[in-house]
Amino acid sequence: MPFHLIHADITKLDTDAIVNAANSQLLAGSGVCGAIFRAAGTRAEELQRECLAKAPCPTGHSVLTGSYGLPARYIIHTVGPIWQGGDQGEEALLASCYRSALTLAWEAHCRSIAFPLISSGIFGYPRRAALLTAREAITQFLEDHEEMEVYLALLDRSAVELGEKLEKGLEHFVDTYCRPDSRKRGQTEIVVEAFQVLSLEHALPSAPSRSLEDDVKHLTESFSRQLFRLIDQKHYDDVEVYKRANMDRKLFSKIRSNPGYQPKKKTVLALAVALRLTVEETQEFLESAGYALSSSREMDVIVRYFLEKGQYDIYTINAALFRYGQPEL
Repeated sequence: MPFHLIHADITKLDTDAIVNAANSQLLAGSGVCGAIFRAAGTRAEELQRECLAKAPCPTGHSVLTGSYGLPARYIIHTVGPIWQGGDQGEEALLASCYRSALTLAWEAHCRSIAFPLISSGIFGYPRRAALLTAREAITQFLEDHEEMEVYLALLDRSAVELGEKLEKGLEHFVDTYCRPDSRKRGQTEIVVEAFQVLSLEHALPSAPSRSLEDDVKHLTESFSRQLFRLIDQKHYDDVEVYKRANMDRKLFSKIRSNPGYQPKKKTVLALAVALRLTVEETQEFLESAGYALSSSREMDVIVRYFLEKGQYDIYTINAALFRYGQPEL
């Protein structure tokens, strides 16, 4: 059921379907629409003929056509609302765009689809509001269609607007942790450095008294065992955890069935968010898989910011990671 933000040209994606931000007459236009018709090259006229045969398309609705040489199997054309201040039903119409496109894709047996940020270009829809509506409509659809993989393809990372308060707080946090040469050596950085020293002293005792054989016998709890112990302790169930982690059910089942499963670091962090762990609990959880939070990696610092704030929304965290050019969880 994952929903991904990706930095990509939608015309080059080989998903089952891509979505065109169309006008109601389904004519070749500018922006994403123009890029899709240009990408069709010598077959652009064929694409236009099929579109005209299905026009007009009301705002909030979608139609499906062939892809005419693009890597995707289908193009789904959806007509977003023009922003008129927000009190003309724009939000409902925009949500309808995503729902109708997803429904068409599902009925065409598509299991992967890529959207642009509909209406956020020349139609003037505020980008932050457009992203929130897109996220809500897509994640609601995924609740009942877990097999679908959905991508929001953006050419410009600045299209993801986090809000002034979050952006300022996060920028200061990243500067303090990751950029000591900026001379922003505040209290937070000093605390982090002290924490690292203490962690190192704890991890490397000056006089180890056990043999290698003893150490092997006293290995800490494995990642998989710790994961499912935490789920039980917190009275969660598997479904709510993998959904809160924005994780594919098949991957979670693989972890469940393999006690020795070795996850990627971003998988561990996503599950830490889903389990709503503290920074200290996350450190221990990462150690079970052979990782650690690092103050020299922006991805780790950004995730740590949200953990310290007790903010566990995976989509907001992924939006922040995307904005900073970091891999999403």
